[in-house]
Amino acid sequence: MTIIVLTNCPAGLRGFLTRWLLEISAGVFVGNPSARIRDVLWDEVRQYAGQGRALLAHTTNNEQGFTFRTHDHTWHPTDHEGLTLIHRPNLSAPAPDRRSGWSRASKRRRFGGR
Repeated sequence: MTIIVLTNCPAGLRGFLTRWLLEISAGVFVGNPSARIRDVLWDEVRQYAGQGRALLAHTTNNEQGFTFRTHDHTWHPTDHEGLTLIHRPNLSAPAPDRRSGWSRASKRRRFGGR
């Protein structure tokens, strides 16, 4: 089983993939091509994705039973002791120039002072 998910990719690429896979939702393609065809499709996706992002997931003979590849994603697959996990960047960290702690106004409201 092979799954390809496209985000913000040209319509021509989606049309190309419908020759080999079934589009079950906008930008989500599912099918069961051979490994050789899957690799050729992935090469085409990477070449013609433009500013878009792409994700390929397929079954394989490992402990998880599947593997995946990404193209232009901020989340990256990382091997961790034989398991493939997703590494997500920490975008919620405060900016370095922000001061931490309570503001003066919140201290006044909280403690009733002026």
